Amino acid sequence: MPHPTTNQITVDDSKVHGDWRDELFQNGYVVVKNAISPARCEYYIDKMFQWLESFPFGFDRNNRSTWTEQHLPTHIKGGMYHGYRVQHEKFIWEARTEEGVIEAFAKLWGTDKLLVSFDGINFTLPSGTTLPQTQPWPHIDQSPLREGMQCVQGILNFAPNGPQEGGLLVMKGSTKLMPEFFKTHSGTIGRPTWGPSDWFGFDESEVKWFEERGCEIHKVTAEAGDLILWDSRTMHFNCVPSSQNLRAIVYACYTPASFATPDILQQKGEFFDQRIGTTHWPHDNLFTETSHSNLPEEEEGDVTKRLYEEPIETDLVLKLAGKFSY
Repeated sequence: MPHPTTNQITVDDSKVHGDWRDELFQNGYVVVKNAISPARCEYYIDKMFQWLESFPFGFDRNNRSTWTEQHLPTHIKGGMYHGYRVQHEKFIWEARTEEGVIEAFAKLWGTDKLLVSFDGINFTLPSGTTLPQTQPWPHIDQSPLREGMQCVQGILNFAPNGPQEGGLLVMKGSTKLMPEFFKTHSGTIGRPTWGPSDWFGFDESEVKWFEERGCEIHKVTAEAGDLILWDSRTMHFNCVPSSQNLRAIVYACYTPASFATPDILQQKGEFFDQRIGTTHWPHDNLFTETSHSNLPEEEEGDVTKRLYEEPIETDLVLKLAGKFSY
């Protein structure tokens, strides 16, 4: 059964726009240049350092001997943070309300009445040694049971991100082949048919299926202040840096508020009040993410429940959070 949606907006990805949207629709991803100013990028990196220093683990940005696992909050895949209610830190909400970022998503969807995801960050520090590469997990984040483009994910990039800095890899051109893939692979022995989830991972033979049809894995690069966008129907995954450079990003996805049902809006507003993080999706899949701690269980309560700085609940923030209607 198709996923329910109140979607009143459709994006014609066959239309030529003469701007970055054409690249997104053709390749499944795009880098929108200069969405955030250099000064604001420096501000967000400074706030990320402050956030790490706010924990009782002894991290000090000026003391490289503390740039180690035991001095950092719990994270995964290099520096991906989804615990500690980081999704609702003041600086994260400031980043989500950057004018250039909202303008890009408004241009994409044809409306500025948007919701935003309660997603996390990646702040990967130079470790002095080469980080071990994680096993690739190529996947998509939108079910083929949904019709059309329903979710476009975003990375707000604050530091230069070159070929060796880790980050997003996409299967260029895979988006348009997804309907054929699921049609021809439905019921394949050893693989389940598509269920209700919006996440699907691909094995090596399935990745090869796309490569045999002209798709190729591409490491996306970006400068500080760029906004990386990719269609959730595009196969993608992440890699950790092989260089000794900083990686600093906020994950943020925006979709039209009209995509959300009244029940989802109510739940989303409640999660905002409780400062609970969810998934890449702004208007659905509100699975929660609240903890992850490297403190002993008897000590972890305060550090996992507190925010370093509470967000300022402006009118725009409350609309993006689903608390206020447009």
